[in-house]
Amino acid sequence: MSVASFDRNHSSSLPRPGEISLAHNGVLFLDELPEFDRRVLDVLREPMETGHVVISRAARSARFPARFQLVAAMNPCPCGHLNQPERRCAQCTPESAARYQARISGPLRDRIDIQIEVPAIPTRELIDQAEPGEPSARVRERVTRAWARQLERQGCGNAQLEHAALERHCRLAPRERTLLGNAIETLGLSARAYHRILRVARSIADLEGSETIHAAHLSEAISYRRLDKA
Repeated sequence: MSVASFDRNHSSSLPRPGEISLAHNGVLFLDELPEFDRRVLDVLREPMETGHVVISRAARSARFPARFQLVAAMNPCPCGHLNQPERRCAQCTPESAARYQARISGPLRDRIDIQIEVPAIPTRELIDQAEPGEPSARVRERVTRAWARQLERQGCGNAQLEHAALERHCRLAPRERTLLGNAIETLGLSARAYHRILRVARSIADLEGSETIHAAHLSEAISYRRLDKA
């Protein structure tokens, strides 16, 4: 995939949809995220907020739908072995690892709701027969119930909640409001991250069948801001 073709076609004067619009109502997966040109990655910021892309040319402009789910993967350093106990990172210094992670701009990180670190699987776990996890069919049932609960409560998914609707359906008790406020100050998070944490916490509560957002739901949502902590 040519990242430079994100909703741009340089060989024609007519704007044409690129990967962002082609992922509308679907998933846009970017592997090795820091390897993409930073300027191109920042093109994602507007459609992640608005759900559309506007391409302007000298004679005309075109608007394409672009409401997609961004899924991205990245290594912690260029060689990929940072903080791995079984395989040391021999070439990367802490400074080079920090520069590598900094290729993802702060405004783009701010728009990623769930940021988690996936450690390498120990060799023993790869060799031993692991216990099977929760069946996908059961996970699907839980997600379907949570989605139906959102539509019944507010007529849309939690990701689409804005302004007054967000405050109404993600109302917090004093204890939870204090918890979130302390996290925002400690981690130096933005107002955008505040709202995104609320939406994620609301979704976690829905998955548990809870009408109220509790401290455990908020704590889990805050823990997913891995890149902000870094």
